[in-house]
Amino acid sequence: MTGHVFHPGHDELHGVTVVITGASGRTYVGRWHERGPRGITMRDVAIHDPSSNPLVLEVWLGKQQKFGVAATEKHLVIPIEEAGSVRRFDSFP
Repeated sequence: MTGHVFHPGHDELHGVTVVITGASGRTYVGRWHERGPRGITMRDVAIHDPSSNPLVLEVWLGKQQKFGVAATEKHLVIPIEEAGSVRRFDSFP
């Protein structure tokens, strides 16, 4: 339902699994909590870092979709300067 916010007082993405492309080249997949002055707060986050992960990003994302998000961080704040595009994870092919 568009515009529906499950928890009043939170934005539309609260609780939604999203993919955030970072300025560093990292990609973050996790549940959106909120955007604040420090950055974007996420829960249960998996991080793809191309410098240390041999999997191509598209393959890694496919595994996250197929088997569930393999979270390595319970709670993460992505700084404003790192956070780039934000897409709903369920919008990936």
